[in-house]
Parts: sequence; C-alpha cells; structure tokens
Amino acid sequence: MKSEQIKKLCIAGLLCAVAVVGSMFSFPVFGSRCAPVQHTVNILCAVVLGPWYGVLTAFCASLIRNLMGLGSLMAFPGSMIGALLCGIAYWKTKNIPLTLIAEVLGTGILGGLCAWPVAILFMGKAAGDIAFYAYIVPFLISTAGGAIISAFLLAALKKTGLIKKAA
Repeated sequence: MKSEQIKKLCIAGLLCAVAVVGSMFSFPVFGSRCAPVQHTVNILCAVVLGPWYGVLTAFCASLIRNLMGLGSLMAFPGSMIGALLCGIAYWKTKNIPLTLIAEVLGTGILGGLCAWPVAILFMGKAAGDIAFYAYIVPFLISTAGGAIISAFLLAALKKTGLIKKAA
C-alpha cells in the first residue's frame, strides 16, 4: 500500500513540474495568458491518479507558478476546480470524453466565475470588474486546448498499454 502511495506522489510531483514548466508556453487571449499545459496535467492526473491528487497537483503548480512570477492568482480557482471536476468525472464513470468535458466546464465556466471574487478580494475592484467578463472566454480557450492535447496523449498512452483502465 505504501509503495502505491509513493508512486502516486512521485507521478504527481512530475506532473506538477510539467505544469510549471509548461506555463512558460502560453499565448495571450483577450487580457489573459492561456497555458493549456495545466489543463492537460489536470486531465492526466484525473485518469492516472484520481481527483484528490489532481487538486493537490493543481494547487502546488499554481502556487509555484505564482511564487516564480509565471502566473496570476486566477490560476488557483481555474485549475483546482477543473482538476476536481474532471477527477470526479473519471473516477465515477471511467469515460474519457466526459472527463475532457468536465475539465472544460470546471475550469472554463466555474473557474472563470470563481476568478471574479478572487480578483476583487486580492487584486481590487477594477480587476474584479474585468475578471467577470474577461476570464471565462480565455479560460475556455485555454482549457479546450489542454483537453485536445490530453485526448491525443491519452489515446497514445492507451495504445502503448501504459493506461489500461482508460475507456
């Protein structure tokens, strides 16, 4: 049992590092930087590790990115809600397409909506006014890109036999 936990922790650490390094590869959309690698990591965590490791990985990656100046406070609600939703979707259904949709809805819609109070609380009223309207669309674009990348990665991993339980 302990060996399985150590293996999951190591995979989570590696995926966290991938998310942090991957955040350097971003593109601007409206007033936001879109980094689809975080969403790819969320989905891989959901399938390989489960929802709780996914949320922990998303939190750690967001924290490290913020400490290094590579991200904003908006990374927390978006990545963590998306990781939780897609992790639960895969845990309950073992359905990859549903997992991809859950990540897009969790990060794009719910994460975008949760960015609004976070922006007001930590960044001031002016940032909050912009966040309510300007973060849902960029979050959706970023997470859709990450979901597409994940679909290809999961298909490749399934073909190689590394992920046997993926539907």
